[in-house]
Amino acid sequence: QVHVVESGGGLVQPGGSLRLSCTASGSIFSINFMGWYRQTPGRERELVATITSDQITNYADSVKGRFTISAHHAGNTIFLQMDSLKPEDTADYYCNAQGLYYTDINKIDPLDVWGQGTLVTVSS
Repeated sequence: QVHVVESGGGLVQPGGSLRLSCTASGSIFSINFMGWYRQTPGRERELVATITSDQITNYADSVKGRFTISAHHAGNTIFLQMDSLKPEDTADYYCNAQGLYYTDINKIDPLDVWGQGTLVTVSS
């Protein structure tokens, strides 16, 4: 099994900063893609930022220039540095990891796993 755990959420004032962390662990063979997504009640989950094992990044237009995604792939860990936060950034933030994992000693299958989420609240 593979687990993804997020941390770093909390309450911050508008204009402030937070740093989220996400680590994937377990019977991982390789991870080639990780990303952050967010969701608010009544809305679909949306992409925030993603990063590949080649360090290629992608950002939602709404966070470009304010958020930075980085990775420590040797540890299967990614970070999301969020600066200049706005009230509309308030959401549950979820981490996703994709790649390959061991389902048996000699069997590898595709991996696509989500974490439980961490709440970010931007409010004065």
